[in-house]
Amino acid sequence: MSGGPQLKGRAARLARLFPAGRARAARTPFVLLVVLLLGGGLIGLLVLNSALSEGSFHLADLQKQTKNLTDEEQALQRDIDSYSSPDALQRRAHQLGMVPGGDPAFLGPGGTVRGVPAPAPESAVLSDPLGPGVPVPGAGLPAAAAPVEVPTVPPVPPRADGLQPPDPAAVPPLTPQPAPTPTPGR
Repeated sequence: MSGGPQLKGRAARLARLFPAGRARAARTPFVLLVVLLLGGGLIGLLVLNSALSEGSFHLADLQKQTKNLTDEEQALQRDIDSYSSPDALQRRAHQLGMVPGGDPAFLGPGGTVRGVPAPAPESAVLSDPLGPGVPVPGAGLPAAAAPVEVPTVPPVPPRADGLQPPDPAAVPPLTPQPAPTPTPGR
């Protein structure tokens, strides 16, 4: 007899499924597998940690660059605001020889003029807004005699396909078309 108690019934059937002797599996491959898994995990953590630290350095550089660009944008916006203030625009307009205009006149779609065009008042042309000693272009001249530069438009070169662009002087002015009237009964 064996040294252990005899099993009966269901326990005996289950005991026959397992080997009777103690089967010793070789421990060397299992230990090698565990050591390789732990070593691979440690190397993976090291690589992950270095990638995260590199990313944090890159993020800090980008945040610094963003702060510098934001500061530059705000400085440029302050410059734009100072140049577009009404006082600065008026000062620059006087430096260029511009004077305040009178009531405007408008051109209608059919070439009609709405309003009465008039030259600038002579007091605006002769006044010295920048102080004594600063020359103002057109000062001392009547408004009609003030020098006016008319920009010249260069001729349009011919197109590569041989077609010529339309002559702006030959294009008739646009005239408003009457709206179509609906037919009754529909």
